[in-house]
Amino acid sequence: MNHLRSAVRVGLLPASIALALTPVIAGAQEADTGAEATTLDRIEVTGSRIRGADMETQQPIITIGRQEIEQQGLTSVADILQNITAAGSPAISRAEALASGENVGGYYIDLRNLGATRTLVLVNGKRLPATTGGYQDLSQIPTSAIDRIEILKDGASAIYGSDAIAGVVNVITRKRYDGAEANAYIGQYSEGDGEIEQYSFTMGANGDRGGVTLSVEYSKEDPVLAGDRWFSAYGNAGPDYPGSGWSPVSHNGSWLGPCGPGGADAWCTLNAGGDPTNVNDYHVMTPDEYANSNQQMFVRTGIERKSVFANANYDISDRINFNADVLYNHRTTDQQIAGYPYQSGAFDTPLSGDSAFNPIGQDIEFRRRLWEVPRTTKSELETYMFSGGFNGYFDIAGKPWDWDVGAMLGEQRVTKRGHGDASLFATADALGPSFINADGVAQCGTAADPIGLDACRPWNPLLPNGVAGQGSLSDPELQKFLFPYYTDTGLTETKSYTANLTGSLFELPAGDLGIALGYEHRKESGRFVPDAFAQTGMSTGLGATTTEGAYDLDEFYMELNIPVLADMPFAQELTFNAASRYSDYSNFGDTINSKFGFTWRPVQDVLVRGTWAEGFRAPSIDNLYGGIGTSFEDYTDPCGVGAVGSVNGNAACTSAGVPLGYVQLGQGLVPCTSYPCQTPDQFVTGSNANLIPETSESQTVGLVWSPRWVEGLDISLDWYKYELQDMIIADSVDRILRDCYVLDISSRCAGIERAADGHITNMFYGLANLGSMETEGYDLGVKYRLPEFSFGKFVIDFQNTYTSKYDQAAENSDGDPITVGYVGTPGIFRLRSNLGVNYEFGDFGINYAARYYSGMKESCVPNRPCTNPDRYANGEPDAVRWTGSNTFHDVQFSWRAPWNGTVAVGANNVFNHQGPIMFSQPNSNYAYYGGFDIGRVVYMKYQQRF
Repeated sequence: MNHLRSAVRVGLLPASIALALTPVIAGAQEADTGAEATTLDRIEVTGSRIRGADMETQQPIITIGRQEIEQQGLTSVADILQNITAAGSPAISRAEALASGENVGGYYIDLRNLGATRTLVLVNGKRLPATTGGYQDLSQIPTSAIDRIEILKDGASAIYGSDAIAGVVNVITRKRYDGAEANAYIGQYSEGDGEIEQYSFTMGANGDRGGVTLSVEYSKEDPVLAGDRWFSAYGNAGPDYPGSGWSPVSHNGSWLGPCGPGGADAWCTLNAGGDPTNVNDYHVMTPDEYANSNQQMFVRTGIERKSVFANANYDISDRINFNADVLYNHRTTDQQIAGYPYQSGAFDTPLSGDSAFNPIGQDIEFRRRLWEVPRTTKSELETYMFSGGFNGYFDIAGKPWDWDVGAMLGEQRVTKRGHGDASLFATADALGPSFINADGVAQCGTAADPIGLDACRPWNPLLPNGVAGQGSLSDPELQKFLFPYYTDTGLTETKSYTANLTGSLFELPAGDLGIALGYEHRKESGRFVPDAFAQTGMSTGLGATTTEGAYDLDEFYMELNIPVLADMPFAQELTFNAASRYSDYSNFGDTINSKFGFTWRPVQDVLVRGTWAEGFRAPSIDNLYGGIGTSFEDYTDPCGVGAVGSVNGNAACTSAGVPLGYVQLGQGLVPCTSYPCQTPDQFVTGSNANLIPETSESQTVGLVWSPRWVEGLDISLDWYKYELQDMIIADSVDRILRDCYVLDISSRCAGIERAADGHITNMFYGLANLGSMETEGYDLGVKYRLPEFSFGKFVIDFQNTYTSKYDQAAENSDGDPITVGYVGTPGIFRLRSNLGVNYEFGDFGINYAARYYSGMKESCVPNRPCTNPDRYANGEPDAVRWTGSNTFHDVQFSWRAPWNGTVAVGANNVFNHQGPIMFSQPNSNYAYYGGFDIGRVVYMKYQQRF
């Protein structure tokens, strides 16, 4: 009866899981009765260490099989996973051109919007190496090597340890593949840019006792310029507001002095064709001469990947097997942002009154965007990963026991090469005294004390971009002098050793009491060393210091699977599962995390399941031992007039020296017209060696219904809830300002520095365990494999995630909660839905998918449309702007050729749908949500099997 019950259960699985298990079950059914029991009982599913045919349905799991991967027009694991409805907003999206640091250039998965570092990524059950910040880059995994991807949408720290708060992604690769397969993919945006190409080759050979599988893959995606997309070409607010966000630090150059009518001091720029040394050839700069920096920025970064993955396994005996995986990946990511907005006042480097280019003969302040040399960063990541070990089984009292011992060694080497930031040593010399020598050439120094051209090149920052002349920034020799190359390097290493044992202790009336127990030792070490210019602050680039540290841990776990009832009225099955894990860290101490679950099948067609789990995330090396860094932050100053909820004139703002009527100043010290607004000065952030682990509690309850009277139909509904405490968050600029000036917490004002005009010139904000979060919602999945008709067969897959609650909060220094996130914030969609329809008729196939996102909301900003303008006009802080829902459609047509080849053509976002303008620039540096398609991608794929 037990074997029959197991076979029936497989028929009741959600379709994606059932399809993934079909080869295993089919193989078992071809064997004799004894072999069937052994094979069925030793299936391992992500989320449990206990092997058995009864484990698949106890937790909410999505399985994406190889066939489903091939039916999508996507080339990376990250893009495939980003499409599932449980995925949150992309961490460090490819539209965040201004992002910087070690993690930029990688592509990550964020389940439930809990953060990418709270989703654990495994490759064949082993941790994928991570950066010092704890980010696991999914672009390292070649798609050609994948057999399937299992996504556990439930906390699993009791099973896998730290980082599995939101869930687990387990990428399972091909093994014992026999034959060869070549794939080619070519695509591009219908605008004619962003070309994508991918080529892969997989081959394998099997013998009686083992096999080897090798996958090699090359992939390249060209960047896309922001100036070539409708939402980013015109500035920071879309095509309806041309000029919005343009910077007064212009590529035309300007200086502060007497020019124009009346000779009053103003920002002066050169007349077309004028003489830069003649003060009368300048006029007052107007807004239409400002710089639209988006014209030089990438809205989509470029990426190139070269990957090799190999698996080898060998049956040493009938009961002992050796298995090894080797991964090598080289990933190069290209970023580009506009030339640096150089402001001489920020670096105390005026154009010397003794410069040959000075129009008035005295030191002058100037502004000049270094347009001729855009800032570029090439991030290279090399990953080496080896995991190997022995596994087998033995029998005790007729019960099979499985064991494995193994080791994993992972290493990541990162090199970031930057160009386009100026050396402050060089600018000081280039802007200093200079003269025209006897040959009529501008030269640094004075006629009495000249400096050779090999040691210095004079610069005229008042010459507009594109205007030739001495000191022009278009001079290649001057560019070499001012703009060195900068190199940051990093290395992280992961070493782990594991031992696991699973089997059956004894038989209960309802089945075997299953147990799994094991041990893991892991060591994480890493360092990231910024360039010497960044460490000394002697360039226009962001400052940073070295991150370096290490920790190790020992962990023990045990899991029990307890069948209580079986084959009884209203209890065809009732099983409980319990797991607990003890973790001992060298840097903060120990922790115990547990998990409990149940599976109840009142009737054969219906399964009820539930889990309760504790979770934790240990602080990363970067969290604990990171150096300080600087950035230009976007924020809203509550002491500024025009900001929602402005408190200009209250005691806290007045005591800080903020004048009445002060308007927040942005780039170029120009009053802000939209909020949040970017500071003209660098702020400082850093790590915290006293951080403690984050903790969580999660619950799920689900229902799986597979009615016998509708063959091929599977319906699942799961409720989930997560609560996180002691979240490690950056103590943000907005939070500090609100605490200081709105909540009047004087201790929070200590790190804020202001100039006499009121604008903030410097702030320090570090990491702290100040965050908390609670989210709740539902997953609904419907999959229907219709009976095969004479005109073909259909599979319909409808997946939904409904977020009913998402409250992200922080605490101020008094412990009072401050809400900073909510449902409807871009990326935190009330509803995400995917509808997929697959049709096959003979050798022809059509795959259609619709991706639905519910509406978004953002805070209202001045001079922009607001859904409830009266509330905004009254200064109420919860005034919001709503946008409508969005749906993107994908389609693919395929044909299986008689020579064992497959041709496919398709388009992602086939109708070229455009999302709404988002003034808050979520997950992006543009007025558009960074998780949305930026155009229509058309592609062609060819696969040849040998």
